[in-house]
Amino acid sequence: MLRFLVIGFLLFCFTLNDASIKEYRREYYKDGQLKAQGWRKGDSKVDFWKYYFSNGRIMEQGHYNNNLRVGYWYFYTKNGTLEMEGHYAKGKMVKWWLFYDEKGKVNHKCQLQKGVKNGYCLKYKNEKLTSAQKYNNGKKVKEWYDFRSFKKENNLSDLK
Repeated sequence: MLRFLVIGFLLFCFTLNDASIKEYRREYYKDGQLKAQGWRKGDSKVDFWKYYFSNGRIMEQGHYNNNLRVGYWYFYTKNGTLEMEGHYAKGKMVKWWLFYDEKGKVNHKCQLQKGVKNGYCLKYKNEKLTSAQKYNNGKKVKEWYDFRSFKKENNLSDLK
């Protein structure tokens, strides 16, 4: 009986140790083109990962913690221009996100909470601010087209 307990304990320790090994992995499309690369610890994605379109251009990049997106992420179009960028926490889009037009210029910036607009969105055209919107759990509450009325009705420290 003691022998089985010792063998069981050793197997448990080996399995525990194996899950803590961090390895760099690459994934490929069927044609051999690189699809993704990054770090795994056991079955979990951790640390920095990069994904690619089948044309070889970068699709997205950022960090994981136990298979959940965390930190700052970047997303690109198939032609290589930046599409959007922003923060993740526990796999959800949070804080400020920037969204770009097809020319690579900021189209709008929005505050997100758990992947939903919650706070302010600032809209731009040709890199000039055109309006500010306020959202509550994904629903637009109000929109302003001039900075004076926006400033009068809102606390600018909320834009941080």
